[in-house]
Amino acid sequence: MSAHGRIGRNAGGTNVKRALGVQAALEWAFRVEKAQLELPLPQDVIEEGFGFGLEYVLLQRAALGCKVDGGAHRIGGYTHEDAEVIAATVAGIPDSLGGKRMAIRVAELARAGLTPDWMPGAVPQCVPVEVKRNQHGERASTIVVGTERVLTRGKWRTVEVLACPVTFSPHPHQIDAARRAYDDWWQALGWVRDGLLRGKMLREVEVTAVMPPIAPWARSKACPSR
Repeated sequence: MSAHGRIGRNAGGTNVKRALGVQAALEWAFRVEKAQLELPLPQDVIEEGFGFGLEYVLLQRAALGCKVDGGAHRIGGYTHEDAEVIAATVAGIPDSLGGKRMAIRVAELARAGLTPDWMPGAVPQCVPVEVKRNQHGERASTIVVGTERVLTRGKWRTVEVLACPVTFSPHPHQIDAARRAYDDWWQALGWVRDGLLRGKMLREVEVTAVMPPIAPWARSKACPSR
């Protein structure tokens, strides 16, 4: 089911929980409901339990049976309280998974409806470091790497030895970095999903166990041939 739109009701007038995977739930909260990411206070501020992170506070409130304040005003309406719980959980992503930077990354991607670019299909290719263009076309730039003595028409001459510097594009390090970033995002989403499932504070949204593909670049290797 799409993450867009409001929670519906059945024929009896009662709320029908919408089942969403964590990525769809995040997109609903940040993109549709326009939830705001309120990051935790610095660690040296320990009043009211903030030193434990917002997810801990949410779970404690749930254990006490307290209702999370919801319905914050936003342009064009009110933010659903479930969206606020989701945003608060994202804000509590621990430092071991990227902390505030990861929380902002998760929220930005959800707001844009995007998945991190893991550079699908990228294969490093050997290319010249520099290409020069003129009226005759393109040619790879060369550098002098030495000299040699050669016998030409009975005379010894000194000639330059030229080489074409090359690199790999995209560089393997770029691909590795993109895929590490995807994996970090995937781990953070798993933490958010688990926190929402444990907290049981969502009233009209049901977060399922569904996750984005893990290491999609390796799926072809993981799937046995039929």
